[in-house]
Amino acid sequence: MVLARILLACILALVGATAKAAPVLVLGDDGTVPLTPRLSYRHDSEGVDRPEDAWRHVDAGDFAPLPDGSAAFGFQRGAFWFHVPIVNRNPDEQRWLLVQQYALSDHIDVYARYRDGRVVHQAGGDALPFAARSVRYRHPNFMLNLPVGEQVDVLVRVKSQSSMQVPLVLYTRTAFTELSRDAQFAIGLYYGILLALFFYNLVLWLTLRDASYFWYLFHITAFGMVLFCLNGLGFEYLWPTSPWLADKSVPLSISLALIGMHQFSRVFLELPQRWPPGNRVSLAAILVFAAFAVAATLMPYRTITPIVSLAVLLSIIWISIVAVVVLRRGYTPARLFLLSWAMFLAGTGAFTLVAFGVLPKTFLTEYSVQIGSALEVLLLSIALSHRYAALRNENERIVGEANRRLERKVAQRTQEVRSTLTQLEDAHRQLSESSRRDGLTGLYNRTHFHDAFETMLEDASREGSPVSVLMIDLDHFKSINDEHGHLVGDDCLRAAAHRLGSGLRAHDALLARFGGEEFVVALPGRNLQQAVSIAETLRRSLVAEPCVSHGRTVRISASIGVHTVHPDGGRDADSALQVADQALYQAKDNGRDCVRTALTAA
Repeated sequence: MVLARILLACILALVGATAKAAPVLVLGDDGTVPLTPRLSYRHDSEGVDRPEDAWRHVDAGDFAPLPDGSAAFGFQRGAFWFHVPIVNRNPDEQRWLLVQQYALSDHIDVYARYRDGRVVHQAGGDALPFAARSVRYRHPNFMLNLPVGEQVDVLVRVKSQSSMQVPLVLYTRTAFTELSRDAQFAIGLYYGILLALFFYNLVLWLTLRDASYFWYLFHITAFGMVLFCLNGLGFEYLWPTSPWLADKSVPLSISLALIGMHQFSRVFLELPQRWPPGNRVSLAAILVFAAFAVAATLMPYRTITPIVSLAVLLSIIWISIVAVVVLRRGYTPARLFLLSWAMFLAGTGAFTLVAFGVLPKTFLTEYSVQIGSALEVLLLSIALSHRYAALRNENERIVGEANRRLERKVAQRTQEVRSTLTQLEDAHRQLSESSRRDGLTGLYNRTHFHDAFETMLEDASREGSPVSVLMIDLDHFKSINDEHGHLVGDDCLRAAAHRLGSGLRAHDALLARFGGEEFVVALPGRNLQQAVSIAETLRRSLVAEPCVSHGRTVRISASIGVHTVHPDGGRDADSALQVADQALYQAKDNGRDCVRTALTAA
């Protein structure tokens, strides 16, 4: 009875193990064999399983079929183990190349277990130098020895901070040669298009100095570098010995590409003028992506890469919104821009969704970025040409209209210039006159009096006639200012100047304010007796009528010094004024409010 139970348990265990065993992949004449349909997997969420632990799970049937037949899991923690039993039936091919057709996996360990229990281990991924690969190729690859007719269990462990995509494919040497040839041709064609557009627009930028062309160059260069890194070409050709750069180059290049995308859009769509609020959002996005570029060198790949990958999709959606708004506001170049961005949005969106495991990895989704971006840069180049042509036509129209307006306005401008010159001449005369006048009293100032008096003396000397000069000083004027204020004092000065001018109007006299409360008068053709008489009349006129200012009555008197220059006297203006000034001081010393002459002073 006990023996029967043991036998039954062994049979059930054997049946269970058989039921869980993975289907064997049989290799025949096909040179390219995708492993995805035959793979089973197990997620080691903590990433702690050792190879012997994984083999034990394989033997226990703990591995499960791929969900929905897809080997794309998005960004995941831990490690993923994949298993496939293989039997090679192709006698001509015993060495096969296992290729992980995703360039950004960090750590890939391949274990091949043979019938005799021997396990061969190979390591790869972009966490190791590029030279560690079996074949110099942009995708990680491993050479497997598969003896004919012998089952070999292949166990693959993948651990990566990047998106967990594991499209494993087996190739014969011939098939891989054809693959690499076709792939290099396609990549070369893509980058050939980018280089042609780069140099074409570089020449245009150097010729036209249009900022749109510069930012277009920045955009395609940065995005070309993104794809160079995503396709594993950066690790292959630029930094094959630096896994650190291979790790950091992807988020860094994406951040730079995002900066170029937004800046090109701002300049091309003329956002600062056409939609200022949208322009501010784009500027803020540029600052954020500049911070991402710095963070890409400091933060873990697993943290920063999903963020910038999602930012690509959001940025393209935002730029499409901006283009729609600007187009609705009448900016026609935005139409081609929007079409090109739609191509880019479709391609980048598909690639991003593959990275997050939403879409399956197919040829179209794997190369959607290249397809979409190639169409985008082509259409953007056409849009730039269309925009330049539109600007040139607009400039020609503006220049033509400006010429016509210029022709119509030449006569008008000429007349305006003539009128302006006339006004300038009048203004110059007025300025010249005002420079000779005292601002308070309106009388001539001291400088003008001195020059005119010199001329008067010269004329009198030639004609043999005398010239008399009067120096007039208002008495106790400081007391008036101190007692009544400077405003009253100014009114008194103006009143005195008015009365002096009225009294001298009949005598062809030259009257000027000499400074402060002093006035000076030149009387051509008047001898000393006549000058004294005129001075006395002036003195009495000042005393006769007080000055009324601000409700106050102020008595005004003056001391006057008189001097006559005879034709044979030989005195100049300064000497004559000095003698008259001495006579004035004599009048002050004699009690003020009087007239004294130079002879009296002598």
